[in-house]
Amino acid sequence: MFRPVEGVQEHWVVVFRFDSREHLEGWLASGARGRLLEEGRAYFASYDVRQVGSAFSGWFRFDKGAREAAPPIEGVMMPGRSRAARFEGSLLRRGDDAYECARTAAVWNGLTPERFPDVIVRAGSERDVAEALAYARSEGLRVSTRSGGHNWSGSQLRDGSLLIDLAGLRRCDVDPASATATVGPAATGQDLVAALAPYELAFPVGHCPSVAVGGFLLSGGLGWNSRAWGPSCADVLEIQVVTADGRTLTCGEREHPDLFWAARGAGPGFFAVVTRFRLRLHPRPGSVLTTGLTFPAAATGAVAAWAEDVARELPVNVETALVLTASGEPTATVPPGPRLVLRCTVFATTHEEARAALSPVEACPFADSAVSRQPAAPTSIARLNEGAGAVWPSAHRYAADTLWSAQTYETQLTRLAGAVARAPSAKSLVLAPVLPVSEDPALLRNMAFAPLGESYLVCYAVWDDPAADGANAQWLREAMASADPSGHGGHYVAEADLEAGADRARRSYAPAAWDRLQELKAAWDPDNVFHSYLAP
Repeated sequence: MFRPVEGVQEHWVVVFRFDSREHLEGWLASGARGRLLEEGRAYFASYDVRQVGSAFSGWFRFDKGAREAAPPIEGVMMPGRSRAARFEGSLLRRGDDAYECARTAAVWNGLTPERFPDVIVRAGSERDVAEALAYARSEGLRVSTRSGGHNWSGSQLRDGSLLIDLAGLRRCDVDPASATATVGPAATGQDLVAALAPYELAFPVGHCPSVAVGGFLLSGGLGWNSRAWGPSCADVLEIQVVTADGRTLTCGEREHPDLFWAARGAGPGFFAVVTRFRLRLHPRPGSVLTTGLTFPAAATGAVAAWAEDVARELPVNVETALVLTASGEPTATVPPGPRLVLRCTVFATTHEEARAALSPVEACPFADSAVSRQPAAPTSIARLNEGAGAVWPSAHRYAADTLWSAQTYETQLTRLAGAVARAPSAKSLVLAPVLPVSEDPALLRNMAFAPLGESYLVCYAVWDDPAADGANAQWLREAMASADPSGHGGHYVAEADLEAGADRARRSYAPAAWDRLQELKAAWDPDNVFHSYLAP
């Protein structure tokens, strides 16, 4: 233990030294450390954690009787090494041979924005994040981050910035005894589902398996079974972050609760870098069944009205979604053309409970007019993810926008049915999950995220040909304008078309939450190191 060092360290410092990074990571996640911190809360008001990859003895003398003053600052941080050599990962500057490959790889979408960071740091460890922020401050560069790159707007790419690519932070450690998992920001839903498989545990991962947990959880997270389990960020128990001034902090409901609140919903506007999440897990549902009906687009209004009424009466463990597709295969009685798909999935304890929950759906009064029908069949979260992954291949070009509205699903989907029929790409669609997240206040507490309307939908433009970029982008904007003629609707920041309007980010939050986010950004990032929300 070391006393404060004037001009260098204002606080008491306790140093733990480890012989390997593996042992350090084990200690940080251990129950022994948790118990030690619990005991210590009677003696300290707060604490920060910093990991140092170079010899700590450069700062503190461990030999008995040695002076406690810090050595000169020059040479302490990895003396004689270049900036690039300080990273366990890599540092690339614009113009380097590997730069363009790294820039395009930072965006999952086949449509890569024409925005160019000056520097890309591909973090090889959590320590690299603090080093990258120090480098950005020294060079006067603003910072953006990337976990899995699924943000449709490509918010992670900013001109003249430093991009911290967290793709290397993909740890996924499960503690079945406490039903918790510790994951890195780049761990994907597919990674987490696979890690949980041996333990009969589950987590509301995103519907697309390649979505990384970092941006997904920071935005709130509308995952599988969210009507029952709540937004996925409700199951975030603790995070480790690196702040704009380079501190590594552990945040939860009692430690730095303001940062913890913001990290559960702020999305791409979050003003720190999350390097680790600790998650609460759920017992894996014993029976998952899915069923579906496909209708001609002409049935949209009647089916949507019926489906919304039924969904509101179904148990909360039933997930209901309506999908308008731009094309459908012909049948003996129906020509090819736009379709409305109704799909319901139940996450139940037993097969009998699952069948009973879906019985109102299987009694749909419009079933005789359906183009096709999928009887209730058993599945799993892993197979659901695999199916969704086939629908969203990374090779396509995508643009998307979201809308929370006071209008009914019947009104909204009827408005959009014509737009979908006119889509320049047959791959485009509108997804409208009915009641996409829990309405239980207990599952919506202490977070920046909030549902902002009675209905919710996402419009996706999906195409292949770069020559069609302009037509598809225009179609998306016009379709969303037809669904929100007043322009007063809300948005979900994870998939919002942030460049469609200067108020897009603000309208993704309740007014009080937006104001608090601005106050916290000013407090935690007074020098505006981190880029905020993308705008026109």
